[in-house]
Amino acid sequence: MYGGKKTLAIIPARGGSKGLPGKNIKNLCGKPLLAWTIEQALKSSAIDKVLVTSDSEEIIECAKNFGAEAPFKRPEHLSTDTAPSIDAIEHAINFLNEEYDVVALLEPTSPLRNEEDLDNALRNLIDSWDDYDAVISAGKVTLEHPAICKKLENKNLVPYVNAESTATRRQELPDAYFPYGVIYASKTKNLLQERTFYQNRIMPFIIERWQNYEIDDICDFMCIEAMMKNYIMQDS
Repeated sequence: MYGGKKTLAIIPARGGSKGLPGKNIKNLCGKPLLAWTIEQALKSSAIDKVLVTSDSEEIIECAKNFGAEAPFKRPEHLSTDTAPSIDAIEHAINFLNEEYDVVALLEPTSPLRNEEDLDNALRNLIDSWDDYDAVISAGKVTLEHPAICKKLENKNLVPYVNAESTATRRQELPDAYFPYGVIYASKTKNLLQERTFYQNRIMPFIIERWQNYEIDDICDFMCIEAMMKNYIMQDS
């Protein structure tokens, strides 16, 4: 507990994955991918309970082996590709039937966390309790700036968005940020009312360039494996 606020960390880990089958328990630098996020959450002094929600018995067993709580098997209707993540979060909160001031969503596919990231993000939110309702990690976009991105329209390459600027060099454009899954956290009351982490008063938690990856396919996995070896394992 930090600042008198109790925090629940929820780690969603479905068994099905089209982009990279079995990714949540795929070996990443000596341990299952899921284990990295569990261990990071357990080390956080601002997190009071670490819970994994999954539809897979294998993932549930893995979660328990690495110290997380996994007291239920997620219902099938909350485990499809199209099921909103907020439904799985709400199901987990209701299952526990315990009072938490803050709920943090930690995606196992974003394991590139500095040791202090979770504590810092949660403390920032709690220390600014009257000014913000949620905190979301964000990394500065480097090459794929939205003002430069294109789309195919009638076999023509056209701007993806109607950019305010006509600049074609990213150095001339205002910074853009992408919400990577290092952490999403919200006041529990607001999350259940708004049913989204994207609320009106969002505090940004800016992450470093090497953290701008999350796993969806094998290419992402290879990038994260390289970053893990160069930035996290060297410090451990």
